[in-house]
Amino acid sequence: MTRTITSIILFVISALLTKCSIRHFLERGYLLNNAYIFAPKTERDSMDKKPYYRQSAVVFLLMSAVFMVLGLAVLFEDTKLELIEIPLIAGAVIYAVISAVKIEKKSK
Repeated sequence: MTRTITSIILFVISALLTKCSIRHFLERGYLLNNAYIFAPKTERDSMDKKPYYRQSAVVFLLMSAVFMVLGLAVLFEDTKLELIEIPLIAGAVIYAVISAVKIEKKSK
């Protein structure tokens, strides 16, 4: 019973992250990106938000996949499935760093 509840919670988190990813790909809603959130108000108004929306959308999509894999691993009680999340998390981190560097280079 707890296995089912846990997997449902993980699938709901995955669905919420997918929804956030789609909204960011469409460039709608509040931009959930540190570069935007911590920027001063004057800089926010003048900054090109498109690359930040895309960066956040890709990271949300990868994290959605991580929670989907976790949900499946819990549901099927297969610990080997959990190994799939390692390259997904690594990919999200590497993508975030590389895209942040590229965005920074373009803005200068």
